[in-house]
Amino acid sequence: MPVFERPPLETLAPAHDRWTPLYLEHGRLEVDDASVRWIGADGVKCPLPVATVSALILGPGTTVTHAAIKSAAQCNCPVFWLGEDGLRFYAFGITPNHTNSMARIHAEAWASVRKRNEIARRMFRFRFPNVPADGVTIDQLRGMEGRRVKKIYQELGSQYGVTWKGRNYNTANWDLADNINRALSAATASTYSVVAAVCCTMGFIPQLGFIHQAGTLPFIYDAADLYKHLTAWPAAFEAVSIKPDDDGTLVRAILKRKIEECRMLQRAPDDFKNLFKDLSFREKPEDHPLQPQVPS
Repeated sequence: MPVFERPPLETLAPAHDRWTPLYLEHGRLEVDDASVRWIGADGVKCPLPVATVSALILGPGTTVTHAAIKSAAQCNCPVFWLGEDGLRFYAFGITPNHTNSMARIHAEAWASVRKRNEIARRMFRFRFPNVPADGVTIDQLRGMEGRRVKKIYQELGSQYGVTWKGRNYNTANWDLADNINRALSAATASTYSVVAAVCCTMGFIPQLGFIHQAGTLPFIYDAADLYKHLTAWPAAFEAVSIKPDDDGTLVRAILKRKIEECRMLQRAPDDFKNLFKDLSFREKPEDHPLQPQVPS
């Protein structure tokens, strides 16, 4: 039986010095002759240096042995399971971090009501920098955001010549939704997958959201909202304006371009960390116009 010997921790390359991630599809990942290797569907065999690779990304048509996952974990090489074209995020293994510092910072901020509210306001100000958010409750922020999101949808509809009747779809009956709603859902799901890959790699806790509370990944929904207006929404409207009956292929291609144009993957790590920086509090701000007045 092949034996993979765990290398000493001090010999492993840090995350920032590792090679680019490897995307693998239609083949088998296993351990053979004391090394991790990939066997493609075409029969090509390739040893993988998991101790120096930043991540292994497994796409459709892949199988993996327990020994291969164990070996990757021992080398601090994360493994991700993604969908077609890398735009579905299903699961991930060990993160490339040696510490849990980001998770502790995240949990501490979420556990404090004042810090949680401040981060929610920072998320709102990130998207709408000219709108005052101090002294506003989370419920009020949700209402303010909802109004501005509706306005952005209307503006995109006018810009791309797409009829917009509102965000309306039924997950139980996909065919009832119109073309633009289906395109928005496809682009949004793909954006969630990209953001989830970044958040999980950095050590954030997907289950602890600051604006979103429901669902299985509320922090992913929070983080993705920072970029939807730059990526998913314009991609959906542009795709429908070009090909109204698009099955999702075109919207994903345009979404990739939008992500590259706004440099989302380069910006996201710093943007996410900045949400949690310097959570000291100023003097109590003046009441916001929407804040209920307490009788004196």
